[in-house]
Amino acid sequence: MRKLIAALLIVAATAFAAPLAHAVQPDEVMADPAKEARARELSRELRCMVCQNQSIDDSDATLAKDLRLLVRERIAAGDSNRQVIDYLVERYGEFVLLKPRFELHTLLLWLVPPLVLVGGGLGLWLHIRRRGRDTARVGEAPKPLSADEQARLDKLLTEGADRT
Repeated sequence: MRKLIAALLIVAATAFAAPLAHAVQPDEVMADPAKEARARELSRELRCMVCQNQSIDDSDATLAKDLRLLVRERIAAGDSNRQVIDYLVERYGEFVLLKPRFELHTLLLWLVPPLVLVGGGLGLWLHIRRRGRDTARVGEAPKPLSADEQARLDKLLTEGADRT
């Protein structure tokens, strides 16, 4: 029983620790710690084209490794962070960025979530306001029937009583 519990704890610890581990291999690490820090920072901003919503820093895919090496090559060649990002966007498109740039062609992407949030809040506010008005009407006394309505009601009631 103790062995089973120990095995389950090891499996659970591995499952929780696995997402925290980075995919960068020791042979990829640059000798200069400052350049390596830049490479890691850039790798966290770039999307793995295979894994979609995972950065190349976290991905074990072969393409992610190639991109990590390409980032390190560009940094070693003396490129700035902006130049490295621009090079990768030119080569692979905007999709390579986990957080797209705020430009005219990405305006819809950036503006739709806040507009949906504001629209939803406005809709909820209107619904609550309308519901409050309807609730206020429930407490009011009904209007009395007009003479014509009362006569028609009496006629319907007498006809219904005659049928039974």
